Amino acid sequence: MDTTALARSLLEPIPANRTAGVEVLRAADGAAEVAATVPAALTNVIGSLHASGLAALADAAGLAAVIAACTGPSDFTGVVPLGASATLRFLAPARGRLTATCVLDAAARAALAELFASRTDRARLTTTAVITDESGTTVCEGTFDWRVRRT
Repeated sequence: MDTTALARSLLEPIPANRTAGVEVLRAADGAAEVAATVPAALTNVIGSLHASGLAALADAAGLAAVIAACTGPSDFTGVVPLGASATLRFLAPARGRLTATCVLDAAARAALAELFASRTDRARLTTTAVITDESGTTVCEGTFDWRVRRT
């Protein structure tokens, strides 16, 4: 199911995502793509996107993929995803327009299916986002461990 509109409505208003200029491009079938053009205010000493901006992109891509596992907007009602830990691997300077993609693995999809079907009130999963620049060079890989619960 295409949950792009739902992901946009939930993720783009978040202050860190607004600051980084995060846009949800696609969220469907457990996969997501988000993008941002590096804002000058978030660059580091070499003019590359600061680590905090890369973390925001990886976080948004992972959350958009989680939302993309929904079968409908009501699946996400009362769902609270919290990051438990994160790892970032910086591979190249992150400049210009960046795109982060995340595809949920089978274990994550299964855990979320149980949560969204209300057969459990908690799920644990890991997402990995690959962030590339306009030339297709991978600039960062971000892995998040999530604790997702329904309130």
